[in-house]
Amino acid sequence: MSPEPSLLEQPALQFTLLFLASVVAATATRVWLATRQARHVVRHRSAVPAQFAERIPLPAHQRAADYTVARVRLGLVESAVGTALLLGFTVLGGLEALAGLARSLLPDSPFWRQLLLVGTVGAIASLIDLPLAWYRQFGLEKRFGFNRMTPALFAADLAKGTGLAVAFGLPLVAAVLALMERAGAAWWLWTWLVWVGFNLVVLLLYPTVIAPMFNRFVPLEPGPVRERVERLLARCGFGSKGLFVMDGSKRSAHGNAYFTGFGRSKRIVFFDTLLARLSPDEVEAVLAHELGHFTHRHILKRIVASFAISLAGLALLGWLSRQPWFYQGLGVTPQPGDLLGGYALLLFFLALPSFTFVLQPLSSWLSRRHEFEADAYAARQSSAEDLGRALVKLYEDNASTLTPDPVHSAFYDSHPPAAIRLARLARAAHGRPLAA
Repeated sequence: MSPEPSLLEQPALQFTLLFLASVVAATATRVWLATRQARHVVRHRSAVPAQFAERIPLPAHQRAADYTVARVRLGLVESAVGTALLLGFTVLGGLEALAGLARSLLPDSPFWRQLLLVGTVGAIASLIDLPLAWYRQFGLEKRFGFNRMTPALFAADLAKGTGLAVAFGLPLVAAVLALMERAGAAWWLWTWLVWVGFNLVVLLLYPTVIAPMFNRFVPLEPGPVRERVERLLARCGFGSKGLFVMDGSKRSAHGNAYFTGFGRSKRIVFFDTLLARLSPDEVEAVLAHELGHFTHRHILKRIVASFAISLAGLALLGWLSRQPWFYQGLGVTPQPGDLLGGYALLLFFLALPSFTFVLQPLSSWLSRRHEFEADAYAARQSSAEDLGRALVKLYEDNASTLTPDPVHSAFYDSHPPAAIRLARLARAAHGRPLAA
């Protein structure tokens, strides 16, 4: 007769310990990186780096340092709240309690109570994030002069965002739950196809349906900026549906430009704040950088990578959803008559970020590589010097730190540090090839 397995040999307990270890490791790493970033920025607050000394005044540099530290501190609060919510939903029994409530409300409707459970968890998470979002907008952003949003606009955005989440999200979740129940062992493959189709539809609808719900888009007026932009587009062989200006200034003083849409529906969008700050030649250089992303197919590559990762993730979920220890290890014990789809989805997407946090540096590295490639393209098609000047203005206007901690930057930053990026552009401006 074989001996009984010890508690530490039980799969559910082993998975609980693995999950807790991943949460502790990810949280400790976030705190360590945030501490490094804040200390490094404060240490270099008293003097503008020599590379920028003639272009950025000391008060602007110090404002950027203070803004960076304030964002780091808020990030730590958000991380603490997120970790508490994660543990509360899982090993502390929150999801189990909500499942019991749904069971009592809909005792004869296992499908609908799973949908209710998913919706309730999403609503609770959104409500807990709401005070932080309010403070981020009307506390931190206002203190540093970036906020231009009114409470009424904040409420309107919240209502529209909630409406879109209900209109798009609930039918998608319902479709996934139905596939998990009825499509057999290969449900995850069918779900992936639905997910791909859903994302493509949203990408197609965003420029003409979703984005105009939040912002006003008007055609770029004739003038020096439009003339330079059109010459650049012709030079690069890029066709678009139109050039538009977005009223980003009604929410924030931050500036940006981006592409949206696919094929013939491609649009180029400039924030009004960007056009108000940059000269026509600098706007052209910024657009050339964005064209570099398009030419190198960065957006397409990211979409394809996202679809590939989601396929692997759903395949993993397909296996985990059949393992009793997966549920028990994360604080849920399904009852007879329960459908498992809602539990599986929630537990998987709650727990996954702690396990994949270690991959963040790889994602950041790939993104920075794409930025270097786009800069190299801009230097060839426009002017490296103009792009450098535009970036310095944007760093100053957006209060972007010029002295990030190297480790923090390598781990998180999707764009290269200012000093490295400007040094490469300066070499290109002096005729030296700028390799990606």
